[in-house]
Amino acid sequence: MKKLGVLFILTLLVLACSNEYKPKKPKNLIPEKKMEMILYDLYTINAAKGVNRKLLETNGIIPEDYVLNKHKIDSTQFADSNAFYAYDTETYKNMVENVKAKLEKEKKKFEELEKVEGMAAKRRRDSISKIKQKRKDSIKQAIKNDTINKAPVFGL
Repeated sequence: MKKLGVLFILTLLVLACSNEYKPKKPKNLIPEKKMEMILYDLYTINAAKGVNRKLLETNGIIPEDYVLNKHKIDSTQFADSNAFYAYDTETYKNMVENVKAKLEKEKKKFEELEKVEGMAAKRRRDSISKIKQKRKDSIKQAIKNDTINKAPVFGL
C-alpha cells in the first residue's frame, strides 16, 4: 500500500512538470541583463533588510517597492518575467550565477575596504595612545623635577 502511495505521488510530480504548463512569453518581458540587475538589487536589499530592518522601516523604505521603482517596472511585469525565466532552468541558473558572481566581487571589494579602514583606525588608536603616553610622561617628569610642587599655592 505504501509503495502504491509513493508511486502515485511520483506520477503526480512527473505530470506536474510536463511542458503543457509552460508560461507564455510575456509581451513586456524584462530582458535577461535587466532581470539580472533586478535580481541583484533584490538579493542585496533582502540582505540589508535582514541586517537593518529597523533602519529601513524608520526611513519608510519598502525594499520591494524601491527595487521596482528603481527599474521602472511593476510587480506583475516582474512576476511574469520571473516565472518565464524560472521555467527555463538553465537560463535562470545562468542569471543567478551571474548575480552570485557580482555579489562575490562586491563582497571582496567591501572586505578590502574594511581591512584598509581597520588599519587606518588602528593607526589612529596607536597615535592617540602615543600622545596620551607622552602627556603622562611629561607629567611624571614634571613631578620628578618637582616643578609642580614649586608652584605657588594661594590661600594658605
